[in-house]
Amino acid sequence: MRPERGSLAAIVAVLALAGCAATRDAVDLPPIAGWGDRTAVLGQVRDWKFKGRIAVRTGDDGFNAKFDWQQRGAAFDARVSGPLGIGTLRIEGDGRSILLTDRDGVATELEDAEFELRWRYGWTIPVESLRYWALGIPDPGSPAVTELDDEGRLAHLEQSGWTVRISRYGEGGGQPMPRSLTATNADTRVRMVIDRWLFFDR
Repeated sequence: MRPERGSLAAIVAVLALAGCAATRDAVDLPPIAGWGDRTAVLGQVRDWKFKGRIAVRTGDDGFNAKFDWQQRGAAFDARVSGPLGIGTLRIEGDGRSILLTDRDGVATELEDAEFELRWRYGWTIPVESLRYWALGIPDPGSPAVTELDDEGRLAHLEQSGWTVRISRYGEGGGQPMPRSLTATNADTRVRMVIDRWLFFDR
């Protein structure tokens, strides 16, 4: 489906603001004492980004790539780049629409991001929930079953047909943040290693 010109313009305008976060000084997160604090503090964090790596496997196919994510309010800008055979992909959203830009610069609005990524490339990632899972909290938009570790941090999550395991935490914004995360569903395994977290004031 070809996106409406006005819709594309709105997404680009909102996401152009996200680039501003990169020019600001990073800040520390407020203290986090347990699961209640984690969900409250991280659920309110609006502006952040991480740099890392991603490995996706579906059946006998898969790839490893660099993976950068930037969040500003409801708007996100995710880039997958590396030895994909498809160049760099950019996936952007503003809370209402999701836009895919391929290696040739062709932009397409996605109605069902997970389905259409699989249809185009043979693999998918949980685009809409990943912003929450990366922070180590459930997506508030759907029911979830959680299991915590001894430190009161998310260790295991069942949500929207995906199973999420966080095997390692490390410093990010002065607090323990996920560093190694695996999400699996019936036929896809997504593993993320986050090398660097940055958080920003509004």
